[in-house]
Amino acid sequence: MDAEHARELLAAERARIEEALGAHVGGGPQESDDRVEPGEWGSENLYQDELDAGRAEDLRRALEAVERAEERLKAGTYGLSVESGEPIPDARLEAVPTAERTVEEEERLGRA
Repeated sequence: MDAEHARELLAAERARIEEALGAHVGGGPQESDDRVEPGEWGSENLYQDELDAGRAEDLRRALEAVERAEERLKAGTYGLSVESGEPIPDARLEAVPTAERTVEEEERLGRA
């Protein structure tokens, strides 16, 4: 894959993740911080708070994956599997710009 196109894909992915992360961070105190017990009046927000916290953590991990991909791009190894060194097909990188392994390697790891 062309390095400039890879940069564009990673920049778009970073922007998407940072925007989504911004929506989950700084939204005020969580109900769980107010020590609301499940089943109490108003505790329905507790589930949403926990869901949002999990989503924010997923987004932080996704941002770390973008940073690793950017480092591989700088090092000239973007588009090569971190496991085998085999090329990752461009179609996979278009769909998942942060891909670190081929589909076959991910399937073997049970992550595809």
